[in-house]
Amino acid sequence: MPEDRTPPPPASPPADTATAVRPPGDARSDTFDDVPLNRFHLKITALTFGANFSDGYQLGIIGIALTAIAPQMHLDSWWQGLMGASALIGVFAGSIVIGWAADRIGRQRLYMLDFLLIAVASVLQFFVNGPVELLVLRLLIGFGIGADYALGPTLVAEFVPRRYRGGLLASLTCLWTVGYIAAFFFGTYLIGLGGDSWRWLLASSALPAIAVLLLRIGTPESPRWLLSKGRTAEARQVVARFIGSHVDFDTFAAQQHATRRAASYRELFGAEHWRNTAFGMIFYNCQVIPYFAIYTFLPLVLVKIQLGGGDFLSEALLNAFLLLGGIAGLWFVAKLTRRRLTIGSFVVLALSLAPMGLWPDAPAMVLFPLFLVFTFTMSAATNLDQVYPPELFPTELRSSGVGLLNGVSRIGSAVGTFLLPVSLGSLGFAPTMVALTVILVIGAAVSALWAPETSGAALD
Repeated sequence: MPEDRTPPPPASPPADTATAVRPPGDARSDTFDDVPLNRFHLKITALTFGANFSDGYQLGIIGIALTAIAPQMHLDSWWQGLMGASALIGVFAGSIVIGWAADRIGRQRLYMLDFLLIAVASVLQFFVNGPVELLVLRLLIGFGIGADYALGPTLVAEFVPRRYRGGLLASLTCLWTVGYIAAFFFGTYLIGLGGDSWRWLLASSALPAIAVLLLRIGTPESPRWLLSKGRTAEARQVVARFIGSHVDFDTFAAQQHATRRAASYRELFGAEHWRNTAFGMIFYNCQVIPYFAIYTFLPLVLVKIQLGGGDFLSEALLNAFLLLGGIAGLWFVAKLTRRRLTIGSFVVLALSLAPMGLWPDAPAMVLFPLFLVFTFTMSAATNLDQVYPPELFPTELRSSGVGLLNGVSRIGSAVGTFLLPVSLGSLGFAPTMVALTVILVIGAAVSALWAPETSGAALD
């Protein structure tokens, strides 16, 4: 296709000049990044909720299901750790492979197929006869979820107005927490029935997957990606149909064509992008390693610090703080800069977790409130996990970059989840908590040095 020779566009207006509603009769054209929020923007965000809800639900149910599976299948601590980490290993592969593929063949088709895989593998969990079969299915489920972690936030970031991008992306992580909490309450009830109830619990994850798959029918391709491939006519149709005819498409296309070029995966580690890539990987890992390690085996952690392990009320209160933190995190993302929220949350997390490692025999009335603070802050901070990555990379590398960050973070999470029961059994609780605190301190230091400020920035 001939190169687009549209004159260079004027500078984009500041983010704070965008308005959500145009006055009646005003026929001015909007820039793509500053259009009013419409129903489609909310729909594409809601459709991406599926991966985050499913991931939280999948992680939540496996920890509960293992309490019944382990004695039936005679799983030792190594098998339990591997089973708990299996979906995370799959997420690593799915994020990196599909993230790379989506920058080359498009987002839309893969966005449909990943949940087909999740739905089929979830149903098949009901029929497993041994740990190897279950492990394979958990890996496949993780692969599908990882694919959606690369695709979903990328599509949301590339469609929604920049003024609302942070809040809508943050809401994705909030749905992860909802899925995790739903798994806790439903799983606790179902496992209490005994027998093979764990089969029904694992297979129940197919229900949200099927619902998401059906609702995604008709999802369009990203116009930014279409323009990056020179498919201007198709991009124009998508914008007109789903965003509106009032959009100044020619200016939007000129902006994308000005930077349009083929990009290779190794550019993520090149001179222009290496710092954002390194920051993203370290920030993400330092946040999710303690999260996944502690909350996958929450009952075991509570027993170790004698805070009522196995007590429904204690665990319910912690899950309530997870939900409250996730909701509060939406406000923090809207009101605080990315750097301030990232650095501040790491500091609070380290200060609240450190006493559990340095003084593990402290009274419950001291440790439990600190654990509640840790839980609330961690849940609030993880809202950044879907906000920061898409803002760190340009269109031609965005899906690859988001996939890389999600994938590498899940390897760290899988290692932490796998090693936690082993570490608690061999090293003890206090050294394990100290090690997790050191990870949080590293996150704070790296964020202070390298975290870029992307709040309100227009995507290129």
